[in-house]
Amino acid sequence: MQAASLTRYAWLSIAAAIATILLKGAAWQMTGSVGLLSDAIESFVNLAGAIMALWMLTLAARPADDAHAHGHGKAEYFSSAFEGFLILLAAGSIGYAAIGRLMHPQALEAVAAGLLVSVVASIINFATARTLMRVGRTHNSITLEADAHHLMTDVWTSAGVIAGVGLVWLTGWLWLDPALALLVAMNIVWTGWQLMQRSAAGLMDVSLPAEQLAQVEALLTGYRTRGLEFHALRTRQAGSRVFVTLHVLVPGSWTVQVGHDWSERIEADIRLALPHAHVTTHLEPIEDPVSMADRELDRPA
Repeated sequence: MQAASLTRYAWLSIAAAIATILLKGAAWQMTGSVGLLSDAIESFVNLAGAIMALWMLTLAARPADDAHAHGHGKAEYFSSAFEGFLILLAAGSIGYAAIGRLMHPQALEAVAAGLLVSVVASIINFATARTLMRVGRTHNSITLEADAHHLMTDVWTSAGVIAGVGLVWLTGWLWLDPALALLVAMNIVWTGWQLMQRSAAGLMDVSLPAEQLAQVEALLTGYRTRGLEFHALRTRQAGSRVFVTLHVLVPGSWTVQVGHDWSERIEADIRLALPHAHVTTHLEPIEDPVSMADRELDRPA
């Protein structure tokens, strides 16, 4: 699937966010519950995040050009960082409303109808989150994965809010409603922090996860038994695309053609192990001491 086609899943997220805003807003109006209000506020964050995701996925799908030789894949990290920031803002708004309700308790109304509407909204979010997570993992899209994680967090917080509001209705403990809203705020702060950390890691060119690096190392070990050696293995990820560079050390007596053929095999095997990988190899004679001078990022003077 091309990156451009992933935008239809951003449209799905936008549609789900609009539907849940209307449903959760109606549930809050029916009941007056600050817990349900906190749930509705988070849906506004979902909508803003989905719109940002659509924009960034559209940008990331653009082909490489003279000004962006490595493509536009890193645009996806801006989307997940923005969504994390919005989540933190939403948490502040929820906390403010909850503290106000703790100071001025208010009885709830039409709780049964409000909870039913909120359950329908949660089912929509759950189905959308599962779809986005599956597609995001399949196509290595941090934008869709971030949106899915946020929606799934929304589902669990909604479940907690629904159970809590139902308990308030049954027991008359009005303090439980704003207390529950504060718990929702703390939970989504954690989600927002995780999203922002992951985005920062991508923008700082962090290496691939250990399990993927182990795959590459295992592959290279097989070539070492054939007289080849390697160093300066560097990896990074830009959205759905992976970049791998390494130096291939071969016997100096080999012809350029033979060395090139082996490099092509290595690159093909790495691409097979890491889908969407762009692999660059640099060929060097294994006997030349100068070949060992560029193992680090900065070459010694």
